[in-house]
Amino acid sequence: MSRRVLVASRNAKKLGELRRILDEAGIVGVEIVGLNDVSPYAEAPETGATFEENALAKARDGAAATGLACVADDSGLEVDALRGMPGVLSARWSGRHGDDAANNALLLAQLAEVPDERRCARFVSACALVVPGGAETVVRGEWPGAIGRKPAGAGGFGYDPLFIPEGGAVTAAQLTPAQKDAVSHRGRALARLVPALAALSLEDRPRLED
Repeated sequence: MSRRVLVASRNAKKLGELRRILDEAGIVGVEIVGLNDVSPYAEAPETGATFEENALAKARDGAAATGLACVADDSGLEVDALRGMPGVLSARWSGRHGDDAANNALLLAQLAEVPDERRCARFVSACALVVPGGAETVVRGEWPGAIGRKPAGAGGFGYDPLFIPEGGAVTAAQLTPAQKDAVSHRGRALARLVPALAALSLEDRPRLED
């Protein structure tokens, strides 16, 4: 029997990313479901000062509301020339939550006069797993790179069309899903969460008699 694990997101790409990582790790007995698969519950606003605080708060809310083990992530972009911003404000940098085009346009405008050698940035992801009545696990992944001069690529989401990974020549939006999973901030964080998720899959397996 599979154990249902809630991912506190309605983003199909995030759900797919975790499913692929579990498959590649050979983990069975875990069924990933999203917010659209459970009864609605009140979702607290993201008011934490760090990615870790926001991820943990979302995972706690999901676990408490559904009784399921819950995975939540908070991620964003840190740009050196902007002193680490937009950071936890990444999704609403332009003032409209989730407006990727507006967020990218604003970021390009803010960096218009910044030379290439000072356009360093990194994607950051904090992922939390909360088990009702059990453990809480929080991990972090970072993906270094730089901000390009114009959007390129149709894949990914968020700032992917502007982000050129360190040592690469194309943007994150030009990578295949498998290529991105292997190196991305969220992929790195989720990979660090795999041992805790694997432990969940083992909990429901019948034990052999001595």
